[in-house]
Amino acid sequence: MRTIEHVSLIGLGAIGSAYAAKLHAMDNQCLQVLADASRIERYRRQGVFVNGTRYDFNYVTPDTPVDPPDLVLVAVKYDGLEDAMESLRGHIGPNTIILSLMNGISSEEMLGEAFGMHRVLYGMCVEIDALRTDTSVTYSTFGRVCFGEKTNKVISPKVEAVRSLFERAGIPYEIPEDMQRTMWWKFMINVGINQTSAVLRAPYGVFQQQKDARDVMHAAMREVVALSKKVGVNLTEEDIERFHPVLNALSPDGKTSMLQDIEAGRTTEVEYLAGAVCKLGRAHNVPTPINDMLLKMIRVLQNGHA
Repeated sequence: MRTIEHVSLIGLGAIGSAYAAKLHAMDNQCLQVLADASRIERYRRQGVFVNGTRYDFNYVTPDTPVDPPDLVLVAVKYDGLEDAMESLRGHIGPNTIILSLMNGISSEEMLGEAFGMHRVLYGMCVEIDALRTDTSVTYSTFGRVCFGEKTNKVISPKVEAVRSLFERAGIPYEIPEDMQRTMWWKFMINVGINQTSAVLRAPYGVFQQQKDARDVMHAAMREVVALSKKVGVNLTEEDIERFHPVLNALSPDGKTSMLQDIEAGRTTEVEYLAGAVCKLGRAHNVPTPINDMLLKMIRVLQNGHA
């Protein structure tokens, strides 16, 4: 079995920082963080803190000559993915594995188009409640990463190599047999809670305690369930219920990434959540009134006119 010894990570936000800290703690020479020169200067000046501990990662710029890593972790937002792929072009070797930790259901295909699907594994993070303020990240629940090939009835060498790395680093993981269905389940969750939390300005505790908030979340989720049946994924009402224990395990004060983006004045991923739902709805003749409204509302919020 191949061993992953060198990892590059691009995207030092809440998720990226949490995973970088685990890898750095395992072996401080295994990880390099890819960023532009101005970001690197800020990270070095201010430090990157995860749960109160400062991490001085190994940083490289896109034009720094490096040996191709064994694994690239992509943890940027969708609006930064094109730039991230351009930055990665000099860092992908013939045996480099690429694993996306992004939300949504389209980053893998975008990375595959740029670098070849034979290098790309599907991935997503669940149950982590990380909060980012500038270069400081805190979380009370780390959650786990679900990853693998599109189907995992037989574990491929790439998946086995990443699994071995995660075990060495103490990163909880799951390898679902049907990764596509798992991706759609997470997509449904993000469409539901990320977007409604952004509009309601509500942390997880509001959804844990108030049925009205959950009802709005469920309404957005059910449009994804309807679409999943059109593409052969076939989510059900039980998949919505399966999210409730996950929700209840999160910190009541925790906030979704989209709510954090709204509060910080950053561009959100609404075009890849509600926007994707609405586009699929038109393609499959499925009504999506809740996501149509969420798309418009969040566009207004992120444009600063609310």
